[in-house]
Amino acid sequence: MAERADAARRADLQLDQPSGTRSFGRFLRFNPDAIGHYAEVIARFLGTGRYLAIQTIIVIVWISINVAWVALRFDPYPFILLNLAFSTQAAYAAPLILLAQNRQADRDKVQSEEDRARAAQTRADTEYLARELASLRVAIGELATRDFIRGELDRLAPPDDEAAARRKKERKRRREQQAREAAAD
Repeated sequence: MAERADAARRADLQLDQPSGTRSFGRFLRFNPDAIGHYAEVIARFLGTGRYLAIQTIIVIVWISINVAWVALRFDPYPFILLNLAFSTQAAYAAPLILLAQNRQADRDKVQSEEDRARAAQTRADTEYLARELASLRVAIGELATRDFIRGELDRLAPPDDEAAARRKKERKRRREQQAREAAAD
């Protein structure tokens, strides 16, 4: 019994409250992406030479008809109807072009953020590789090189005059070659 009373009270509360607003804005619900795409298509067309050529031809024909052919004259000399058409066109074109520019700015912002993230990842990868190269250089630096071993052997072995002279010339030639390579870099 108590359940029925609660259900009746809820029904009364629902009837006391408006079911929603009936407004013109609720009736006009458009997909913003579709309108934005439409605006971009129009803005792209308005920026072409084809559009300018078509508009120029229409204006020339309009003025020619209204100046030359008296029988077909529908917009006399001040061309008020032509000015009204241009004003209407401008009134619609300007917001559509602005909408297209805003959408392009949003796309540019997203692209910029993606580029920034990619640059940060590339920088991190480069820093990692630099650290790895540095550690390899340190590891290689600790190894005994051929010149180091030869120098130690020459120091420990009794000098053979002819062989020692050859080795001395060879070391001198290598040092000069390394100096030339270092100067070239």
